[in-house]
Amino acid sequence: MSRIRYDLSGKWYKGNTHLHSVASDGGKTHQELTDLYSSAGYDFLFHTDHWTPSVCPEYRKDDPVLWMHGVELDGKDDTGASFHIVCLGNLPGIDRQNGLVATLKTARETGAVIIIAHPHWMGNTLEDCTRHNPDGVEIYNHVCNWLNGKGGGLTHWEALLNQNPSTLGFAADDAHITQDHPGWNGGWIVLNAQKLAPAEIMKSIKAGNFYSSTGPDFISFEVNGPDLHILTSPVQFIRLVGPGACGKRAGSFGEKTITEALFSIPGKWPWAYIEIEDACGKRAWTNNIFAS
Repeated sequence: MSRIRYDLSGKWYKGNTHLHSVASDGGKTHQELTDLYSSAGYDFLFHTDHWTPSVCPEYRKDDPVLWMHGVELDGKDDTGASFHIVCLGNLPGIDRQNGLVATLKTARETGAVIIIAHPHWMGNTLEDCTRHNPDGVEIYNHVCNWLNGKGGGLTHWEALLNQNPSTLGFAADDAHITQDHPGWNGGWIVLNAQKLAPAEIMKSIKAGNFYSSTGPDFISFEVNGPDLHILTSPVQFIRLVGPGACGKRAGSFGEKTITEALFSIPGKWPWAYIEIEDACGKRAWTNNIFAS
């Protein structure tokens, strides 16, 4: 562990990194998604239609949300394992015929953020995920959680953190908003950035200067040596999560909620993140608190 990852000198912005429109298999147009998500307090959204490069209009200050480039790839790697992978960034000219592995190489070369989507729902093994060295993994996918309870990815994230403590954890909607897939606004990220602009949003995502949530919020993080002081919205539990069975917790069962906790993080832990859970069972997660 070294320096704290979080820089809270900017403002908090709410966004979603996995959405589908009528450009692939979604049920809403760009404008309909803009109206829906802006009404729920979102500041930025990523176009991530399947194998379809996004067309994002130039952002104007009076626009209700900032749209960002992205794409979702799907296919098999050289071992035959199937993946869905979200790439955050502008990838014009991609072609499904080039295949998953070659397109992933192109995405990395262009500086895209590569995120393994809904690994539990895909049946991805821990080896599948660690084989491709992604920048991040979806630790919560709202649509997959609704479909069959397989929207989680915390176990896959831990395997990736053990390999690379900088691996990022994302909560996302994967919203299609069709009759068969109606869910939205169930998983998102909240990042801290100097301003709402494409370069600043991507900078904060790549730095891991965000948290993922299905409901509760983090307010602030303060580090003094090994001690971490956390402020949150009212929650039932605050947990410091480390490798394997390592962990500490604050809060208890019952009616009383808490809004802060103080933990001392053992120096021998290679990584540590905070999970909070509110009285309704909704959770939020930081990234690994420390960055190399």
